[in-house]
Amino acid sequence: MLTTIFLQIVQGADTAVADTVKKTVEAATQQYDTLSYWDLMQKGGLFMIPIAALLVIAIYIFFERFMATNKAAKEDTGFMANIKQYILEGKIDSALATCRSNPTPMARMIEKGLQRIGKPLNDISAAIENVGKLEVAKLEKSVGFLSTIAGVGPMLGFLGTVSGMISAFYDLSKSGNNIDIGILSGGIYEAMVTTLAGLIVGILAYLAYNIIVARVEKVVYMLEARTTEFMDILNEPA
Repeated sequence: MLTTIFLQIVQGADTAVADTVKKTVEAATQQYDTLSYWDLMQKGGLFMIPIAALLVIAIYIFFERFMATNKAAKEDTGFMANIKQYILEGKIDSALATCRSNPTPMARMIEKGLQRIGKPLNDISAAIENVGKLEVAKLEKSVGFLSTIAGVGPMLGFLGTVSGMISAFYDLSKSGNNIDIGILSGGIYEAMVTTLAGLIVGILAYLAYNIIVARVEKVVYMLEARTTEFMDILNEPA
């Protein structure tokens, strides 16, 4: 009889403990699931503001330069054939008009070469090369900021990490013997969030920089090829 009652009491206690643990786990899980990106940014502290600003700037530069390089890389398959035909027929004005109706770096380079026809070939080549350098410089505008952001982003994140750890240990030193794990975890939370955000921004900016640089190099190779083709046309015997 007493054994039965004791077993019932133990089973009841186990059930109560199990229910309590289950409710605690469910509450913790629910709290974790409702943690939003905005909450993370708030936990990161003031250092999240410049990190977020760098992310916005990097995204803007990437898409703006991506569209610019995409426009510059467009090539009319019949453009050089028409230029060659006009040059052989002596219709320089028609060739210039074709270049001016085609708003691409390649057309502007060929236009400069057409304007120098009659002068030594070295002068024509130098004029085209100068225009090409200006066009490439336009394509590379603001690309250096992506490289800067790729380096500054993680550094800001680490700076936030150091700030968070200093704040955590300072608060811990002021608590005396009343050590609260929440004081330490709050500072570590801030430190980890800023580190993560800084690394994400740095990685994205680094990838964006290399993508744009690769696209600019592709345009440069295309311009060099068309310049060589144009000079070959001028070198052909009449």
